[in-house]
Amino acid sequence: MSSFPLCLQCSADNVYSDGTLYICPECGHEWPMDVAVGDDEGAEGVVRDANGIPLADGDTVALIKDLKVKGSSTTLKVGTKIKKIRLVGGDHEVDCKIDGGSFMLKACYLRKA
Repeated sequence: MSSFPLCLQCSADNVYSDGTLYICPECGHEWPMDVAVGDDEGAEGVVRDANGIPLADGDTVALIKDLKVKGSSTTLKVGTKIKKIRLVGGDHEVDCKIDGGSFMLKACYLRKA
């Protein structure tokens, strides 16, 4: 039996470590070793980025995917850095300003920079 935790995304048990990350070969999910298995995973008020790292007000994040803006021809490009985020409740957890426009984003499309 492995001493590694189950995958946080697919619950597979064949997780391995690579440096400071746990990696699941089945779904490809990666998360830092300092995130405990039961560490407020579904707790209210804890917002985590795409890698499972907790976010806080004022953090700097980067987009991991191109995002089309509804009702506009604008696209937010992958790798765009967003400074001084603000966490809010609801479906879209992050409130931010990019190039003078105000946007609400889901944390699953962000990684902590």
